[in-house]
Amino acid sequence: SVPLGSPFYLERASLEEEVYQEIRKPGALVRIKAPREMGKTSLLLRILDYAKRQSYRTVSLNLEQVDQAILSDLNQFLRWLCANTARQLQLKPNLDEYWDEDLGSKISCTSYIENYLLESIATPLVLALDEVNQIFEHPQVSKDFLPLLRSWYEESKTLPIWQKLRLIVVHSTEIYVPLQLNQSPFNVGLPVQLNTFSKKEVQQLAQRYGLDWEQEGEEARQLMDMVGGHPALVQIALYHLGRGNLTLAQLLKTAPTSTGIYSHHLQRHLIVLKEQPELANALNTVMSAIEPVQLESILAYKLISLGLIKQSESR
Repeated sequence: SVPLGSPFYLERASLEEEVYQEIRKPGALVRIKAPREMGKTSLLLRILDYAKRQSYRTVSLNLEQVDQAILSDLNQFLRWLCANTARQLQLKPNLDEYWDEDLGSKISCTSYIENYLLESIATPLVLALDEVNQIFEHPQVSKDFLPLLRSWYEESKTLPIWQKLRLIVVHSTEIYVPLQLNQSPFNVGLPVQLNTFSKKEVQQLAQRYGLDWEQEGEEARQLMDMVGGHPALVQIALYHLGRGNLTLAQLLKTAPTSTGIYSHHLQRHLIVLKEQPELANALNTVMSAIEPVQLESILAYKLISLGLIKQSESR
């Protein structure tokens, strides 16, 4: 992620202002979706910073940090969510005072947030859930947790105390857990889709790194021919070029190799594909085709979330 205050963050001014306006609304829900390394966390940092400047309380939970054993058990996961939210709000957990086995974990969690967390604070609470796609791997938990998020959003329409909660849901792929339309949190609120950089944006960023590239954008075009407008890969390239570590010609020659600046990026993908052969086979199918191909939806969503393929419109 690009730190706050960094000159190397490319503002998406109109998009960011739209999100800022949204989280000022009572009971708001913002959904940020994009493949990995597209700038979701960088945007989230700025949303939370804006919320703090409005004197809102903020909590940010990354589901990648949750143990798989917790993610696969609804009761444990909801207790994790509540305990960590309380910790970031500097409140005592007090979970057992609100947890009732007879009522079940979903009602216990809802009661905890309503009657303890929201009652304990005087200002709106922005609760950001990053990498929510991690829970898609656990369908039984997803089928209960995702409708629970939707129910909190709906509660704000009738109960004033729930208007203090502003939810931000960040995920890198489409949901592939079947949910009824009226139970899904992914068809309400404000959707935010992050796109790749344009050639103009790559040129703007190159200037910030002190590179004197031609106005016609030939250097930007050459870089984009290799990595597209992928924000992270563009940033890595411009960082090395700006430091004078290598020339553009050298960078492009070594970029797809194990000795190039993207070796870590390529190695990470290689590990994932080795661990999940079905993904490797699906990717090979796409790379071998000369026409768009149709994949099993879950495999397609996972490859899209990794940034390895793009989805085209149905014909």
